Amino acid sequence: MTDDRDEGLEQRRKRLTAELAGKRADDAAGVAREEQSEASRKGMALGLKISSEFIAAIAVGAMLGYVLGLVWPASKPWGLIILLLLGFCAGVLNVLRSVGMVAPSPFSGKDEAGKD
Repeated sequence: MTDDRDEGLEQRRKRLTAELAGKRADDAAGVAREEQSEASRKGMALGLKISSEFIAAIAVGAMLGYVLGLVWPASKPWGLIILLLLGFCAGVLNVLRSVGMVAPSPFSGKDEAGKD
């Protein structure tokens, strides 16, 4: 009777060990998927930040050029063109700073690590 019970317990232990190994493999796969999705979210956030900074710089340059043309009519086309180009250059510079290809501005108040 004890032999039957020991065999039953041994079979149950083996079955539970196999199930536990399967669960651990599933958990490891889930962790890997979560890390990959986290990296994807970070990349998406950086892309949205960079694109919004670029578009905002161009829009601000165009708006200032338009307002300059309204306030000072003699600069009507050239104020818009020049400030639009300056906005584009500022946008490109912001993108390069965001990706780390250009040093941060010394007037931004941040150190080289990007911290205050």
